[in-house]
Amino acid sequence: MLTSVVAGFSLSIALIVAIGAQNAFVLRQGLRREHVVPVVLTCAISDALLIGVGIAGVGSVVAARPDLLTAIRWGGAAFLLGYAALAARRAWRPSALTPA
Repeated sequence: MLTSVVAGFSLSIALIVAIGAQNAFVLRQGLRREHVVPVVLTCAISDALLIGVGIAGVGSVVAARPDLLTAIRWGGAAFLLGYAALAARRAWRPSALTPA
């Protein structure tokens, strides 16, 4: 059992530590000193939730209830569209990141 715990913990750390879009966003918010606590809490809770859902076996739940897959798909699409709209807005109104 200890081997599984270490493997799961290592994989979780590897996913969180890698500098990706989410970590870059958190770093940017921290440097700008804007909404740091809500951003960090949202990201930490989201990561924990996604890891928990993965561990709980969402695949077996979706296999048992295929209608949930449609809801998950549309929820994911809505999230990505919202995120894309925010990214487009930032692209149209660029601002420089100044740590000072």
